[in-house]
Amino acid sequence: MANILVVDDELGIRDLLSEILNDEGHTIELAENAAQARAARLRNRPDLVLLDIWMPDTDGVSLLKEWSSTGALTMPVIMMSGHATIDTAVEATKIGAHSFLEKPITLQKLLKAVEQALARTPARPVASPLGRNAPITTIEDRQDIADMVIGQNTPAMMTMADLGPQARQAFDLNKPLREARDGFEKAYFEFHLAQEGGSMTRVAEQTGLERTHLYRKLKQLGVDLGRGKRGLV
Repeated sequence: MANILVVDDELGIRDLLSEILNDEGHTIELAENAAQARAARLRNRPDLVLLDIWMPDTDGVSLLKEWSSTGALTMPVIMMSGHATIDTAVEATKIGAHSFLEKPITLQKLLKAVEQALARTPARPVASPLGRNAPITTIEDRQDIADMVIGQNTPAMMTMADLGPQARQAFDLNKPLREARDGFEKAYFEFHLAQEGGSMTRVAEQTGLERTHLYRKLKQLGVDLGRGKRGLV
């Protein structure tokens, strides 16, 4: 497993990426600005850096340039941003960034990018949202996660018996549709949490939801997150 430095000025993003990558077995160090990132890079020499572009003191592209010009770019760097343009991604890649992730970052894209970067494998070309090929091979396409609806991502042959007694009790067909749907979704997520031993990473993969959206959904449905064997990791 790798030592990964996550650099982002948003606490929520640092915490989320740390949880996901820790769950994958990596050792994570966090930095909220360029000054902390410089110190962390010198102190621990990370195997990989996840670097946000927009930061208050020195932006990520400038820090990348600094590392590149001083010979300190000895590790792959994945750039992250929710506001950058294609030109910014091109510039970062020319400087030496391995790849670029657009926020909000989905679980699947994050893990794939980390795996490729640690293996020093270039990302495959993808089509842009407008249908044109992106001008660089490392630009990530946007993946919007829609709200889950009844039946989505449920195994085709699953029966009521597969859900267990507690889940079956959640279904009352005499309820209004919205309440009945909430009961189904709660049983659906409780089933997957039990199946995956409480691992939020694996539940996100199984249900096809981005992790932050999954947290919100579980909270909205009143699912007890403390019941899983592994808690929130």
